[in-house]
Amino acid sequence: MTQESTESIIRQRVRGLRVARGWTLDVLAARCFLSPSTLSRIETGNQRIAVEQLVAIAKALGTSLDQLVEPEGEEDVVIRPEPEAVGGTTFWLLSRERDRRGVTIGKMRITDELDTTEARVHPGYEWFTVLSGIIKLRLGTRTILVHPGQAAEFSTMTPHVIEAHEGPAEILTIFDHDSEQAHLPGRRRG
Repeated sequence: MTQESTESIIRQRVRGLRVARGWTLDVLAARCFLSPSTLSRIETGNQRIAVEQLVAIAKALGTSLDQLVEPEGEEDVVIRPEPEAVGGTTFWLLSRERDRRGVTIGKMRITDELDTTEARVHPGYEWFTVLSGIIKLRLGTRTILVHPGQAAEFSTMTPHVIEAHEGPAEILTIFDHDSEQAHLPGRRRG
């Protein structure tokens, strides 16, 4: 990657973070002690970025210098999930192993054949949204029907069962490490 293309990515990141925060050039300039015209020239490529300016900009944007200057990755960004079936559930891993966020993201297809009579309790939190079908969430003494487009988030210290209601259902789920170990114990590690 050339220095010009690296600087272009840095400029895009600076402008993108500024715009994402809803800040004008004046607001960011005041926060990093630069003039708005200097910041504008930096963002548009009409002025080279000095390291001390970049450090001040990163601090003002609440990010690190490393994140602003890290090279554009060449890795394959497409995840090609392979289905893993356990009982009446099929799981597709949609995040990379050892995800930096400490979570596992996946799609699950739950059939009404699933034997889910025993509620589970374990440390952690779970979140899911229903893609199709209806999920019956047994959470403690409550039974909650979660329909397509709706989501549920709960502490897994509450006894819980996630099952399909009146036919197969698909969910997009996020497990923290404890939830992954409890719900997907047979899942192989890549």
